[in-house]
Amino acid sequence: MADDLCEHLKKATDARAAKTPDGCEECLKEGTPWIALRMCLTCGHVGCCDSSIGRHATKHFQATGHPVMAEFPGKKWKWCYVDKAYG
Repeated sequence: MADDLCEHLKKATDARAAKTPDGCEECLKEGTPWIALRMCLTCGHVGCCDSSIGRHATKHFQATGHPVMAEFPGKKWKWCYVDKAYG
């Protein structure tokens, strides 16, 4: 399976700590709810998923170009925004 992963997923490490382990960084500031969380594996930003009002995880990718996020907490799966692939 590892051979099928895109270059971004192969390089991504989930060793980084979450910047805001209690929730979506922007939603916490705005006081808005989220449905599920995603963590950027480049910088540790925690954002809400696309089913949430803010869609902050995707907005973080669009603003930074950081390619891979993981389900948070747990990091059971990863998503590459660039190649639109799971890992």
